[in-house]
Amino acid sequence: MRIPLIAGNWKMNNLIHQGVELVLKLRELTKGVNEVEIVVAPPFTSLYHLKFLLAGSPIKLAAQNLFWEKSGAYTGEVSAGMLKDVGCEYVIIGHSERRQYFHETEDAVNKKLLAAIGAGIKPIVCVGETLEERESGKTLEIVKFHVEKALTGKTGLAQGAIKDLTIAYEPVWAIGTGVNATPEEAEEVHNYIRELLFELFETNHAKDVRIIYGGSVKPSNIDSLMAQPNIDGALVGGACLKAEDFARIVKFQRA
Repeated sequence: MRIPLIAGNWKMNNLIHQGVELVLKLRELTKGVNEVEIVVAPPFTSLYHLKFLLAGSPIKLAAQNLFWEKSGAYTGEVSAGMLKDVGCEYVIIGHSERRQYFHETEDAVNKKLLAAIGAGIKPIVCVGETLEERESGKTLEIVKFHVEKALTGKTGLAQGAIKDLTIAYEPVWAIGTGVNATPEEAEEVHNYIRELLFELFETNHAKDVRIIYGGSVKPSNIDSLMAQPNIDGALVGGACLKAEDFARIVKFQRA
């Protein structure tokens, strides 16, 4: 039985005092929730402060990125060990904004994934197609490419290592646009990813991987998304910046 995962990606938003205010509200609003795993991913600058506020709560801490080397002359980068040291249990890898604005390659995603697992941090790996690729009928082709390159790139992922892996299907055309994939469209891709995992890994490992949806997730659509059998949660953008909205998403109602 896969426990649903609802993660909030703050992106480049919230100064420290704003993050503190948001987390304090969220702690109160999600008190007593124990059947859903809740994760927040603030900017690097807030991680240390929020570590202490989240202690003793069901909310877990994630980073939005990492670098694959353990240490060295890599100005401006943050290693998996540093994230572990500051209390991160999760890290987002390969978000489309990283691919688009910072030209992250499939090889980089693979190396970051391996670095996270090596440090004991659970990776949330993002995959998804652009609007042009969807309109060209290439959705499944692109998703397959992303998944295979991330998990079996230059250095493949060991069978047992995928137990803590989460894959986030985020159609690029739905991120921050207010337009989301329909539950049926998302389910089709999630089901395809599940079948692909069964091809790449042993069934007893692949069945435990959570596949979550991201792309304009809101309180108004979370219930219908979570009614789908292969949608195991959500990676939330804009709606996670309002405690009430994110709490409602966390408290989704299955149809």
